[in-house]
Amino acid sequence: MKTNPYAFSILPSSFTAPAIKLLFFVAAAAALLTGCKKETEPVEPAGAVTANAGPDQNVQVGQTVTVDGSASADSKGKPLTYQWTLIRKPAKSTLTLAAANAVKATFRPDEVGEYELELAVSSATGKSSDKVIVTASVAEPLAINASITVKTTLVDRVLNPELPDYIVTKSIDVNHELTINPGVVIAFERDVRLNINDNGGLVIAKGEADNKIKFVGVQKTKGYWVGIANYSGSNANVFEHTEFMHTGSRPIYSTTKSAFFMSARSQVTFKNCLFSQNDGYGLFVYEGGILREFSKNAFTNHTEAGILLDAANVATLDAASTFTGGNGRNVVEITNSGILKGTSEIVWAGFADKTPYRINGEFAVTTGWKIAPGVTIELNRDAVIRVNSDGYLIAKGTNTEKITFTGADRTAAYWRGIICYSSDSKNAVENAEVNNAGSIAIVSGKKAAIAVYGTRATMSIKNTRISGSGGYGVFVSYGASANADLTTANTFESNAQTNVLIEK
Repeated sequence: MKTNPYAFSILPSSFTAPAIKLLFFVAAAAALLTGCKKETEPVEPAGAVTANAGPDQNVQVGQTVTVDGSASADSKGKPLTYQWTLIRKPAKSTLTLAAANAVKATFRPDEVGEYELELAVSSATGKSSDKVIVTASVAEPLAINASITVKTTLVDRVLNPELPDYIVTKSIDVNHELTINPGVVIAFERDVRLNINDNGGLVIAKGEADNKIKFVGVQKTKGYWVGIANYSGSNANVFEHTEFMHTGSRPIYSTTKSAFFMSARSQVTFKNCLFSQNDGYGLFVYEGGILREFSKNAFTNHTEAGILLDAANVATLDAASTFTGGNGRNVVEITNSGILKGTSEIVWAGFADKTPYRINGEFAVTTGWKIAPGVTIELNRDAVIRVNSDGYLIAKGTNTEKITFTGADRTAAYWRGIICYSSDSKNAVENAEVNNAGSIAIVSGKKAAIAVYGTRATMSIKNTRISGSGGYGVFVSYGASANADLTTANTFESNAQTNVLIEK
């Protein structure tokens, strides 16, 4: 018979029957465990995802709000996806979320009240959600009802860029330094004005591209308040990224309405400014005022032209500024003034949007005046350009970019013409058009589009079309001279009298 391998061949005599049974049970269990032993896989513990939408916030209407879910976590470090949902907002709010599926979402409350957002996060481990409440309120504007007599700074109190931080309730004088921070909106009650006075008054208003300074009417309509008058000769007056709107309720100087008026001897810098929706002009620079710097400004929707200024400041205007946005006259309008003696050669370079210059009245040239190719100069009724003995005119266009002198309404015999008394050899009109002059006699009882007159006066006129004159095309007299091929080197059309008259 077979022997049980787990049987004891010799048992001590002292073992009782129960003890022997216990030994057999232990031996059998040991055999069973030995036969079934194998490696077991470790059991991975359960993970968790926790959403965290951040703390509740108190903000202002118009403020850019960021809700941040970056405190959300996956216990296993798995990557999370995010989804923000606006689940409650004030009844009149129309806002939407930006970057709603990013860890941070943004929005700008447009109404007073509570905005409740829910953040849902998920990963391979699981899902979770959390909520945050943003409460928006509005700060009340402050009244400005007294003149500025101490150094003052106006700060951005109301973060909604459409609402005023300050309301000017009466006409105010600035007699000390006034700094206006980015984002400030100043609203003016009906018929009030702001005067920046000399001997201490000055304004430093430097906005930012995305945080502009605004001067507006309490009611946003043309002709609601008067405007800003600057009498200050400080070279620190500056306006950058600033808007001037809704002015022209009354004349700001004499009979002229303007959003901003610069008196004689005042000084101002304008950069990246908008002049818009004003009854009158946007900017009026009186003769003697100084535009220290002028760049990238825009003039739109005025009842008059966007800008009215004296001739001495025209060369400061930059090519990138725009003057053609729905104004009563889409021109750069120039007062009855001239190019002053004692200055170096003045260049009128023109504008990228091809805005024409428009001259009023008598325009005297008493130094060098150069006009760039492609420029158009319009002249109002009976206006005249006089190139005096101590000045000269260089108007040389190209075959593709003619220089044009013409009447403001483009009808024949509308303006008076160009007369040259200068003996400077640089006087030249080439690759140009001179149209619709000869409204009244320009010299010696003669009407002409161009007159060269006086001892040693001279001008070269070539490749130019002269048309629509109420008199002669060109008149040369009293010891003056022109190029020998004057008659053949130019084109003449529809002039009331002879194309060229030369008197010895």
